[in-house]
Amino acid sequence: MLIENETLPAEYMGGKPLCMKQYEQVLSSCRIPGLKTDTLVFHSKRPNPPKHISVIHNCQFFMLDVYNSDGTLLTADQVCVQLEKICNSSLQTNMEPVGILTTQYRDIWSKTYAGLIKDKTNKESLSAIERSIFTVCLDKVMPPVSHEMNHTSTILQMLHGGGSQYNSGNRWFDKGMQVIIGEDGTYGTNISHAGADGTTLNRLVEHTIEYMNRRKPQTMQSAMEPLPMPQKLHFNITPDIKMDIEEAKQHIDKLTQDLDLSASVFEHFGKNVIKAFKMSPDAFVQVALQLTYYRIYQQCCGVIEPASLRMFRHGRIDTIHSTSSASVAFVKAFDDPKKQNSEKLDLLDKAIKAHIWYINMAISGQAVQGHFMGLQNQAVEEKIPMPEIFTDTSFTKAFNFQISTSQITSKLGHLPCVGPEKLGIYAVCYCVMNDHINIMVSRFKDSNTCKENNTPHLIQALEDALLDMRKLLEETPRAKL
Repeated sequence: MLIENETLPAEYMGGKPLCMKQYEQVLSSCRIPGLKTDTLVFHSKRPNPPKHISVIHNCQFFMLDVYNSDGTLLTADQVCVQLEKICNSSLQTNMEPVGILTTQYRDIWSKTYAGLIKDKTNKESLSAIERSIFTVCLDKVMPPVSHEMNHTSTILQMLHGGGSQYNSGNRWFDKGMQVIIGEDGTYGTNISHAGADGTTLNRLVEHTIEYMNRRKPQTMQSAMEPLPMPQKLHFNITPDIKMDIEEAKQHIDKLTQDLDLSASVFEHFGKNVIKAFKMSPDAFVQVALQLTYYRIYQQCCGVIEPASLRMFRHGRIDTIHSTSSASVAFVKAFDDPKKQNSEKLDLLDKAIKAHIWYINMAISGQAVQGHFMGLQNQAVEEKIPMPEIFTDTSFTKAFNFQISTSQITSKLGHLPCVGPEKLGIYAVCYCVMNDHINIMVSRFKDSNTCKENNTPHLIQALEDALLDMRKLLEETPRAKL
C-alpha cells in the first residue's frame, strides 16, 4: 500500500536521499519478449490497476483477486481459503508446463510468444499473468538431500526450480516478483533485475519478512463472506508450441546440470573485526577475492561490483572495477617471502583506499563503463563509424572480468543468489554481518572444470585468504600517526 500510495519513506545513502521509483517497478511488472529487444511493462500506474495475483500450482495458472468488492484487501485467512481452492482444483499433474517457455533463450522465447498470442484464449491468459501484482508459485517437494546440502538445494529451487521434472515449469520468470512456497514449507522469492536493482529488491524482501514476523496470529472467522472461485487460465497448445515446450525442457535441464553453486557461512569474523582495524568490510572482501583468484590461477583477475546510482532521479547501477594497480601490487606481494609484513600491510592499506575511491566515484556518476556504453550505443543508433577506441583489443581487455560480485547489505542476514552470466565467470554474493560473512558462489561447469576451479574450492580459498589477511593485521603493528 505504501508503494501504491507513493508514501514510502525515502531511503538515504551517505546522508543523501535516494530515488524510490524502482519500488513501483517490481509489482505489477513483467518483461515481454521481443524479436530484438524485450519490453518492460508496468501496470501499477495505469488506469484501473490490477487487483489480482497470479498463482501457479502443478504448472496450472490461476487469477486470484486479492481485493474484496468494497476495495479492502483479503485477510490472510481468506487468501488461504482461495489458495486451497486452487490446490484442490489443480491436482492433475500431466498438464503442459507453459511456464517453462520463460526459461528459454530470449530470441527463441520471443518467437514462441508471437505464436502463442495469435490465439485469443492464450492472449487473454498471458495478459492476466503479465498484469498480475506478482506471482505465487506453489511448488511440489524437491528431491531429498543431505542435511549439509539442504541450504544449497533451497537456493537452487528459488533460482531455477530444479529442472523440468520438478518446478522449473511452475514459474513465470518474466514477472517482476515471484513468491515461491513449497509443500515442505520451503519459501523464498525470485525477483527480476529488469525493473529494479539488488538493493531495492533486498529491502522489499526484508520489509516483507519483518511484516510477517511482527504480524499477530489471526483466528479463522466463523462467518466469512463467500468468495468466488479463482479464475483458471487456459492455454491452447498447438503441436508447434508443444515442440517448443519440449525444447525448453531440454534447455533448462542442461542449465541446471551445468550450474555449479555453493553457499557457506564464514564464521571466524565479520564487520566488527574488520572495522576494528579501521578498514572497509566491503573493500576488505573485494581484495581478499582478488588474492583468492591469484592463488588459484597464478594471475590477477578483473573483478566488478555494482554501484547504485539511486542518488540520481531514476538512477539504476554502474560498475565498479575493483581491480586496481594498488590491489594488484598487494596480491602479488602477499605470498612473497621476500616482502616484509609492514610492506604488505602498507600495500593492503593502499588497495583498500583505492577501492573506496572507486566506489565514491561510481555512486557519484563518475564510473566509466556506463559512459562508454552510452557512446557505443549512440554510434550504433546514429549509424556513424565506431570510434577506434571501441575496436582496440586493449578496450576489450580492460572491460573483461572473471569475477562478478554483489555485496548484500542485510539486517536479517539472508543472502540472495545471482546466477553466473557466462562460461568462465564466477558470480559471488556476500553479506558481511557483525560476526560472520555469508558467501554464495556460482559458476557454469565446462570441460576444464576440476577441483581447482569449482565453487567449493573457491570458497575455501577465499576463507583462507580472509584468515591470512586478518593474521597480517594482527601480527603487524601499525605506525602511529
